[in-house]
Amino acid sequence: MSRPTSPRWAVSDTLVMAQRDLLAIVRTPVTFVFLLVQPIMFVLLFRYVFGGSISVKGPYVNYLIPGILVQTTIFGAIGTAIGLAEDLQRGLIERFKALPMARMAVLAGRTVSDLVRNVVVLIVISLVGFSVGFRPHGSPLHYVAACLLMLFFAYCISWGFAFVGLVAPNSETAQAMTFPIIFPITFASAIFVQIQKMPSWLQPFARNQPVTQAALAVRGLMNGTPIGGAAWLSILWAIGLVVVLAPLATRAYRRVD
Repeated sequence: MSRPTSPRWAVSDTLVMAQRDLLAIVRTPVTFVFLLVQPIMFVLLFRYVFGGSISVKGPYVNYLIPGILVQTTIFGAIGTAIGLAEDLQRGLIERFKALPMARMAVLAGRTVSDLVRNVVVLIVISLVGFSVGFRPHGSPLHYVAACLLMLFFAYCISWGFAFVGLVAPNSETAQAMTFPIIFPITFASAIFVQIQKMPSWLQPFARNQPVTQAALAVRGLMNGTPIGGAAWLSILWAIGLVVVLAPLATRAYRRVD
């Protein structure tokens, strides 16, 4: 049974579901702490171990931190897959579908809660970046614009992970299914190294995939350097992804018995 599908009820139900997911994080803060450990380790590893062997124009830390922020928000979207797979495994999805609530609320609430979590993660990793020497040359407004771009991009990708979470038999499988997707698009991109330093056969993929465009746009905005059409391309990629992935996730949700 579903509630009347008015926009007001849909938004209200979505916010209730998002609040429920956020409360689960608050009640188990150790989980959130471990989510922060990975990006902090990436920052320290590339800043102090690998950074000296990677040559870029200007300080490598100014190249690194915007890329790490993009990677962190995308990795944060994996929580959508794991959370939905856990709910499905425990039978909660079936119970939610039996309640008088908007059908979109479960999926939208999960993606919104992960968006809020990404905001907190962005703040924390930005502070870590400043502590290890990151000094962006763009204006505060450009920094905020870069963060908004990252959050929008990650939110759109999270709908793809929602599909993964709904078709996986359990949360462990859902997490395992995300890595073959997320590792190629994050590591074979402009997040850590310049595209021209990669093997020639890899450059076409690395240059034209969505994560590279997001990384170039965010880095340019934060460092006050030209970004060309990277911002618009990343936005178009994000819109295209959500247009394709959201219906897939919705269809998978409807098929849950």
